[in-house]
Amino acid sequence: MRILGIEGTAWAASAAVFETDDPDALRSGTERTPDPSADHVFIESDPYQPDSGGIHPREAAEHMGTAVPEVVETALAHAAERHDGDGPVVDGVAFSRGPGLGPCLRIVGTAARSVAQTLDVPLLGVNHMVAHLEIGRYQSGFDSPVCLNASGANAHLLGYHNGRYRVLGETMDTGVGNAIDKFTRHVGWTHPGGPKVEAAAEDGDYVELPYVVKGMDFSFSGIMSAAKDEADADTPVPDICAGLQETIFAMLTEVAERALSLTGTDELVLGGGVGQNARLREMLAEMCDQRGAKFHAPEPRFLRDNAGMIAVLGARMLAAGDTLAVEESTVDPNFRPDQVDVTWRGADESVARAYTDDGAIRGAEATVDIGPDEVVKRRVPKTYRHPELDDRLRRERTKAESRLTSDARRAGVRTPVIRDIDPVEGVITFQRVGDADLAERLDPESVRVVGEYLARLHGAGIVHGDPTTRNVRVGTGPDGEPRVYLIDFGLGFHTGHVEDHAMDLHVFAQSVEGTADDADPLIDALEAGYEAVGSEEVIARLREVESRGRYR
Repeated sequence: MRILGIEGTAWAASAAVFETDDPDALRSGTERTPDPSADHVFIESDPYQPDSGGIHPREAAEHMGTAVPEVVETALAHAAERHDGDGPVVDGVAFSRGPGLGPCLRIVGTAARSVAQTLDVPLLGVNHMVAHLEIGRYQSGFDSPVCLNASGANAHLLGYHNGRYRVLGETMDTGVGNAIDKFTRHVGWTHPGGPKVEAAAEDGDYVELPYVVKGMDFSFSGIMSAAKDEADADTPVPDICAGLQETIFAMLTEVAERALSLTGTDELVLGGGVGQNARLREMLAEMCDQRGAKFHAPEPRFLRDNAGMIAVLGARMLAAGDTLAVEESTVDPNFRPDQVDVTWRGADESVARAYTDDGAIRGAEATVDIGPDEVVKRRVPKTYRHPELDDRLRRERTKAESRLTSDARRAGVRTPVIRDIDPVEGVITFQRVGDADLAERLDPESVRVVGEYLARLHGAGIVHGDPTTRNVRVGTGPDGEPRVYLIDFGLGFHTGHVEDHAMDLHVFAQSVEGTADDADPLIDALEAGYEAVGSEEVIARLREVESRGRYR
């Protein structure tokens, strides 16, 4: 099988040829496993380089208009050189349908249709973000990993479940690369800013900047504002760059570990152009090593925007019979990865794995030793984080968890009793509660109680910060009555702001959607429980929060 891929979502006009002698191995569920080292991939790219500032959509489209035909011609010539039989030089044409800049995508779509119709071969419409994820999974050979996409316009955590990639967490404002570029433009550097920040950070000293994690979601706007303020205050730019890298990449690494903990998987793959940053790869690899997980980052040419990943995913789609009629091949600038029906993966595959209490659990933040009557939680140092940042987070979160666990109980929420605390070492001893995590016993009635509890917290001006199905315990009381307990308040804080209350609901809903077999009744129960006790304004804000995900 030989596939032509064409890419051009925003800045890189690219065409590629992917060739494999074993197309059946591209299908999940076969006895053969793909061997990427035996495949042939040729990539020809012509990136757009703005004279100043960031990407200018009109200029980018003008560049695509000239560059796309040229890179396609080069790729087809390469395919012809390798063609040794009758028929077309390629078996299919794959192209990026979105997300991206509309004018650029339309040029790519037109080129793909033209080549496919001229050669009379199938057309394959690829989601650019899913291609970033699938190239890592394909090359790693992992079963069903958590996928972290860190690119210019995006930052997602995804896992395959129930036939689609589910968003476990994402940026609530801007993509990670774009966030960094906003700072570099402020200090007068040209696009792209990421490599310049990486180089400058090598000579810088860490500067403290805001650290914003909300469950597995995150936000970069406050960090960028603080970084600009530091520059305006004449803080050395290399120091700010060091602070940016240590803060932003620690956030991405932490939420990736939270996703591993939530799903129970022990596999992580990285995708996206920002994944070329050596410090980010170092942090992720160290985190995975610390928790005994496997990590894979594709070689750099497959991390940046490129047609190679488009061609590889196109080949998997063709092997699954997932082709696209020309009349249905319109591009979609807002094409989210969780809108894609993943036809090339096995129906029984899932990022959610079996997870049971065995007396010792490694969560995203801490190790937890479970005894007959007590639970000892230790916030172990995270060696991937800068020591100053790590010390601050461990100390602050231990104190917050102790205080808010007690405050929540006074607000009418079942929580474990704290028996001892050592904020210096980050150790808390709790009363043991429940028989299992909610993740193992998901049912609408328990989820309805979670909704009620969150409403009671919010009524008392408390935000949990990380309500997931792993941070809820379920069991029965002495009288046999079902009981639900909220645990792990380390990301919590006091606030009466409706936005923060809505984010609590959003975080919990994402944890359900990413792991449950039938999420809709559970989400309905969550909101029904909340509405019975809490404010309608929060539910209304939740709808707004949901609409803010990238490209919604």
